[in-house]
Amino acid sequence: MAAAKTHSDSDNGGAKMASEVPDEQQSQDDYPSVDLRMDVPHAARVYDYLIGGKTNFEADRTAAHASVEAWPSLPISMRTTRNFMQRVVRILGEQYGMRQFLDIGTGIPTSPNVHEIAQAIAPESRVGYVDNDPIVLTHARALMSSTPEGRTCYIDADFRDPDSILNSSRLRDVIDFSRPVALSLIAIVHFVLDEDDPQGIVRRLMDALAPGSFLALTVFTGDTDPVGVGGVSREYNARGIPLQVRDKAETEAFFKGLELLDPGVALVHHWRPDADAEPIRDQDIAMYAGVAVKR
Repeated sequence: MAAAKTHSDSDNGGAKMASEVPDEQQSQDDYPSVDLRMDVPHAARVYDYLIGGKTNFEADRTAAHASVEAWPSLPISMRTTRNFMQRVVRILGEQYGMRQFLDIGTGIPTSPNVHEIAQAIAPESRVGYVDNDPIVLTHARALMSSTPEGRTCYIDADFRDPDSILNSSRLRDVIDFSRPVALSLIAIVHFVLDEDDPQGIVRRLMDALAPGSFLALTVFTGDTDPVGVGGVSREYNARGIPLQVRDKAETEAFFKGLELLDPGVALVHHWRPDADAEPIRDQDIAMYAGVAVKR
């Protein structure tokens, strides 16, 4: 499909620079204290452990080990999905001129994160992070760094309530919704069950974005190894972490009304891999990826 070139002006329609924002809007001190529930496994901490992070506890490691026992390829799939996120931010910044990114379902900060990649390409880039997770909330300060030319922010909001995101004054101080935005939904929709209408949530978010905006999304799938991935799903759900596995057709439905970039919906390691990428077996991957533009 034809590549879509987007607007790349650095002024972002007059969005405020960091020095213009009152100190109280930049402070994280007004966030309430949170209960980390270290005795209960948590999806963000399980993920952190599986990709080699250190922000996790015994309950998370136990859940991770059980999931890996069910499907030993899980860490490979997770690391490959993380690589896709980094790759797509770089591609959208370098090849499509994107200067605004909205990352929902941020998770525990792991460098390089979206703003580090985007601002290394264009220091004036603006990045809004969104999560309603108490674990992420405790690490929000790590997401607030920015180049002097650009802006970042973190808001506490729920993906299931898109209006709480779109109407956030903190986010709108950073992101200009009259200009194109790259919406990043990486490894999040599988935690939203069909009864909560994840496709409707994605449509609501994209409807609020300007033409020329992009959607980058991944979906957990069992198409490559139904037995192993089914075991992971059972382990997560048994531990109180709702998780829904979807197939390729269900993944493609998230992009309805948008124009998919080549190669369309593909396993994450097949979506525009780097030239020096090491080969990975399809059966070791359980995540579809796609990137589409709003015309």
